[in-house]
Amino acid sequence: MTEPARAAADDVQQHLREVQELLARHRLVEDLVHRQEMPRHDLVENLVHKQNETRLRELLDRLHPADIAYILEALPREERLYVWNLVKAERDGEILIEVSDAIRESLIEAMDPAELRAAAQSLDTDELADLVPDLPAQVVEDVFQSLDVTEREHLRAAMSYPQDAVGALMNFDLVTVREDVSLEAVLRYLRRFEALPDHTDALFVVDRDSHLKGLLSLEALLLNDPERTVGEVMTRDGVISFEPQDNAREAAQAFERYDLISAPVVDGQGRVVGRLTVDDVVDFIREESEAELLAQAGLREGEDVFASVWDSVRNRWSWLAVNLVTAFIASRVIGLFEASIERLVALATLMPIVAGIGGNSGNQTITMIVRACATGQITPEAFPRLLKKELGVATINGLIWGGLLGVLAYALYGNPQLGLVMTAAMTLNLLLAASAGVTIPMLRIRLGRDPALGSSVMITALTDSGGFFIFLGLATLLLL
Repeated sequence: MTEPARAAADDVQQHLREVQELLARHRLVEDLVHRQEMPRHDLVENLVHKQNETRLRELLDRLHPADIAYILEALPREERLYVWNLVKAERDGEILIEVSDAIRESLIEAMDPAELRAAAQSLDTDELADLVPDLPAQVVEDVFQSLDVTEREHLRAAMSYPQDAVGALMNFDLVTVREDVSLEAVLRYLRRFEALPDHTDALFVVDRDSHLKGLLSLEALLLNDPERTVGEVMTRDGVISFEPQDNAREAAQAFERYDLISAPVVDGQGRVVGRLTVDDVVDFIREESEAELLAQAGLREGEDVFASVWDSVRNRWSWLAVNLVTAFIASRVIGLFEASIERLVALATLMPIVAGIGGNSGNQTITMIVRACATGQITPEAFPRLLKKELGVATINGLIWGGLLGVLAYALYGNPQLGLVMTAAMTLNLLLAASAGVTIPMLRIRLGRDPALGSSVMITALTDSGGFFIFLGLATLLLL
């Protein structure tokens, strides 16, 4: 992390601590004042209350909307709503866009329709498209009616695409120029703007029908003779553009690969309809990464860490139910070999090692495969090659680490056959883990499902039951 980035992270943590300290002081002072018997008690209590609110307001007014969103997400629900009510109304829309989905729902529930309409109307069309699904129907209708014809069309367009499409991420705030005008004319045109659209590194060169012809970088605009025309200095070849229906994940990979700041979005006829910028791409990547991390553990995206007990239970129960079933199956596998365990107690102490290392190896494999799928590095056609490679890795790891555990088992229990069983069981369970680690995500992709969803739960269940069965089965055959 660079020094500026580290400083920014430290600043937001410091701001969070300041807010928490002010809230704690607010509770303490109000509690003390409330318990004191004094003349004009209500007046004193009200004065103390307003002093604390003023300090919090002053702090919040200085903060960036993203920092306020971070602070709101880090506060329990009661404190979050108290702080939210102190934020200036004109900043509500910016902050609602920044917070996570779960937190946004709780904030919207605390707002009346007039506040929601004002917050929505303060946003650009592409930002409004992100907020609309969470707004009450009547508020959406009122906001829609307040837009002009062009903004309505833009909003309809942004909402018509799925969340993982470029069209859902693009914005409509862009600058276009013609190739037959001079650079001096372009400069005069730009001076009429109060500000350029965020992350503008190039102007889009179009013809009279808005067909994309090339890009005019700001560098070329500033460094060339103003008498030259746009067509003489613009970039014509190698311009990277996207269509609204393109996959947003693939667009994000292109931004990373080619270090893009912005890129035009064109329709099927090559007409410019919007713009994709690096800030939207970074937000998409972050949300995808968070969703993938939660999905591996079987969690719904965007759970509020301070959510009610019931909400958290509803979010987690489905995969816990799956885990309960798989744990029961594993226990029944062990039950099949109760007699073997009674005759050789060492089996009970060694079998968790086989299952545990198998689960860890399987999680390594499945994490690597899911990541490769997410970055577009592999396709279902690569399955045989990946499976062959991972089986080779598992065989080597099984022989090395299984052999080491076999030696340790022999040293502890003085039974060379037990050591051989340990080595064989470890190798076989790692082979099982490798097969499952490749097969589970690739199969889910073929079925059109999220390869990360519940992958950690499934691989652990398989290697536990499989590990117990392999180890105890081999022990029963070879030792008893």
